[in-house]
Amino acid sequence: MPRVYVSSVIHAPAASVWARIRDFNALPEWTPFVAESRIEQGLPSDKIGCIRNFTLKDGGRIREQLLGLSDYDLNCTYAILESPMGVENYIAKLSLTPITDGNRTFAEWQADFDCPPDRERALIEQIGTHVFQNAFNALKSAFGGR
Repeated sequence: MPRVYVSSVIHAPAASVWARIRDFNALPEWTPFVAESRIEQGLPSDKIGCIRNFTLKDGGRIREQLLGLSDYDLNCTYAILESPMGVENYIAKLSLTPITDGNRTFAEWQADFDCPPDRERALIEQIGTHVFQNAFNALKSAFGGR
């Protein structure tokens, strides 16, 4: 089972970063690759079990289910239900940790999934660099960092 792990430091307080990313339906507001998103069945975007259905700027459609959300621990866990990436059993966790020295945020995003062995390397690169790291870079930029 491949694992993708990406971490970054965002030059903003963890509470501010969490306020920006907490909404499970807000991907278009803080990622550079999501065009639009909606929560199916009109459920609240913080209800465990809700499903976000979003379109990527390249036209791909992804459906993900919220598995966990903690305002105390500043993290969320979700599963991909449908995706053009060709992954199965995909579970990801996005976590924030306050860095008290300088009032910054340590951000971590990891995912475990199944895929054909010949696709592992490409998917790890795609998810790690083009999704997770690009999203972190956009957050850093939004908070005036590098």
